[in-house]
Amino acid sequence: MDSRRLSLLCRELAGNKKAEDIVILDVRELSSVTDYFVIASGTSEPHLRAIVDEIRDKLRDEHSLRPKAVDGTLHTAWVVLDYFDVIVHIMRGDVRERYDLETLWGDAPRVKTRKRTSPTKT
Repeated sequence: MDSRRLSLLCRELAGNKKAEDIVILDVRELSSVTDYFVIASGTSEPHLRAIVDEIRDKLRDEHSLRPKAVDGTLHTAWVVLDYFDVIVHIMRGDVRERYDLETLWGDAPRVKTRKRTSPTKT
């Protein structure tokens, strides 16, 4: 699976568990470490756990993908899942605000989702 598709899948999986303010940053031109950051917020430790578990379990079970590394803890309110070309940051809102990765990586374009258009009724 290519890195863009993986980042979009991570966003979808986080959304399955009602993650908030999910953003994908395309850092290919800015970093030699990874291609995309997926950043998502949760509201509590159980919410963060649900998001982390959804991403990790579905990628493992349905796509045979395991993170190369997992960093942080639910207690620190910031968990990082490293899928090499895609790094997923799941944070509680206050931690996300404090570290402000979107501003730190402000030169990185955001990956937009294509909006599905529903047929118009006539």
